[in-house]
Amino acid sequence: MGALSKQMEAVVAALGNFATFGTDDSLWEALRRPEACDFMFGNPHERAPQAYVDALVRGAQPTGKDHYAYTQDLPQATTAIAAGLADRFGLGFGAQDIHMTNGNFAGLAVALRTVVDVGDEVIFVSPPWFFYETLIVAAGATPVRVYADRDRSFDLDLEAIEAAITPRTRAIIVNSPHNPSGRIYGPALLTELATLLETSSAGNDRRIFLLSDEAYNRIVFEGHTFTTPVAYYPHSFLLYTYAKTLLAPGSRLGYIATPPGMPEAEELRLGLQIGQITYGWAYPVSLLQHAVPELEAMTVDMPTLQRRRDLLVSTLREQGYEAVEPEGTFYIIVRSPLADDERFCEVLREHDVFVLPGAMFEMPGWFRISVTANDTMVERALPGFGKAIQEAR
Repeated sequence: MGALSKQMEAVVAALGNFATFGTDDSLWEALRRPEACDFMFGNPHERAPQAYVDALVRGAQPTGKDHYAYTQDLPQATTAIAAGLADRFGLGFGAQDIHMTNGNFAGLAVALRTVVDVGDEVIFVSPPWFFYETLIVAAGATPVRVYADRDRSFDLDLEAIEAAITPRTRAIIVNSPHNPSGRIYGPALLTELATLLETSSAGNDRRIFLLSDEAYNRIVFEGHTFTTPVAYYPHSFLLYTYAKTLLAPGSRLGYIATPPGMPEAEELRLGLQIGQITYGWAYPVSLLQHAVPELEAMTVDMPTLQRRRDLLVSTLREQGYEAVEPEGTFYIIVRSPLADDERFCEVLREHDVFVLPGAMFEMPGWFRISVTANDTMVERALPGFGKAIQEAR
């Protein structure tokens, strides 16, 4: 006699190996040791910048009796975000287009719940963020996996996407800059994607929505630029979290933005609001919303991330690894010298180097490095990477 609902059983099954990997107490205990070089997730490994802390302190100071009242979409926050989006992308976002969330987990869940019915299909690109399939299943939909074009630097494979579209397709999730490859989708590709989605929607007499996961849209390395997919397809949701830009994943803050000119915007506005409420009050806490006007102007230390990326990619290549140089995000994917990537990650652990096995993000034979590890970790880890590949050979 099982305790779990069938829906939760399906959600756990969709999460696959990550369900046990991410809850492995021995792993987390090993990562807490001072000698551990943690490249596994996008966690900060240095103190938060004082400017960030000061902004939160100011946001916590009561400005009136409603400062800590129920807070949905705080006007000061939505106005600042809309202005920032308009400035960055040249699109006329208004405050009414912004829906505050407590991060992209909630943003994706609410957006899916708003437009997806039980039995609908939602396309996602592999290799994916760990939780896309899980969130699709939790919404009652059927996940449809489409593989990125590895022969073209992990670009979208439009032919594969077209082949995956059926009359039941309701949405596609696109992530640019792409986690884990770091690929940024360019204007020409996004134009083709928009045409495909428009044509397919018309052909099936059913709108396909684009969920644009832009968690890393401000983490772009030199020589590259980011273009938002929502600029090309008006039936889109722009999903953003401040967790990556501010290296503060524990402070749950983000938003859903619907682009100006979205035909369904008025109808969706109420649905998104009710979705946020019924999903467990998916709004950020009030003090974070009060801090948004200052937080919106902050960004991650890109010169430091660039330096770490360049050092790691060049050194790993010299040591004999095949490493993909990312255009954005703070991740580097590296081919494992052993076919069994989980076994090679164990070899690295013996040298106190912790990376994410490719099996966790549908890339067996690879592993992922986060350059949010601090400089001391990077310096300590480089000899370990070198010893591990020699041992593997």
